[in-house]
Amino acid sequence: MFWPITLLGALAGGLLASIPGALLGALLGQVIDRRLGLNSWASLRQRMRGEKTVLQGDELLFFLLGRLAKSSGRVSEAHIEAARSEMRRLQLTSAAQRAAIDAFYRGKASGEGLREPLQRLRGRQAEAKAMLQACWRMARAQGAIDAREHELVMLWGRWMGWDSAAIAALDQAGGHRQAAPSHVGGAYEQAMRLLGVRTDTDPQQIKRAYRRLLSKHHPDKQAGAGATPRQVREATERTRELHNAYALIRERRGFR
Repeated sequence: MFWPITLLGALAGGLLASIPGALLGALLGQVIDRRLGLNSWASLRQRMRGEKTVLQGDELLFFLLGRLAKSSGRVSEAHIEAARSEMRRLQLTSAAQRAAIDAFYRGKASGEGLREPLQRLRGRQAEAKAMLQACWRMARAQGAIDAREHELVMLWGRWMGWDSAAIAALDQAGGHRQAAPSHVGGAYEQAMRLLGVRTDTDPQQIKRAYRRLLSKHHPDKQAGAGATPRQVREATERTRELHNAYALIRERRGFR
């Protein structure tokens, strides 16, 4: 694995401030590398040309798992152990494990669209099936599957060309029969209601609505206005709901 911005950051920091500068530059560079998914000079050139990095194979799988783990707001130890379990299941080499870990953390942090790479799996039934089964296992990592996780797996499966019944059946095939949350069918509709938008609302308007509500309910703003600890906690929960709602709408609509 090669981190181009990490190297450039270390070199620039070293020139400006010797060893401490090199360490700081490398640290900041790695944050950028992970955020942008850069792991080679070729990937940096692709990014500079405006080309998209093609997610595929195990990298795509662990990117999905990272996105799922983060979907409920916090990545738990159970999610990390579920990712490790998938690595053991696939019998990945040390190098492949490092690439999988990197993809998992990129999936947590990235807003990168997944429709295009998943649509490439149409017609590749065995690969798509294995990927969806792994996603269900990750969604079950903490026990019950919440509406956000269920909505994501169902959406990804449809992008791969599967119908809803076939996608749901793969969860049952995992050995842990479990009913979907009763409110799952309306998760997308609930997200739109929370942001006050409609199915035909322009993406820019959705972004503005999200930012306006986020500013209004931000716990720091509430605390600064003299809110009680309980009101701050409620604002924190509201902010988390807004994050999840916006992420779901963005995923479903395919914009960044």
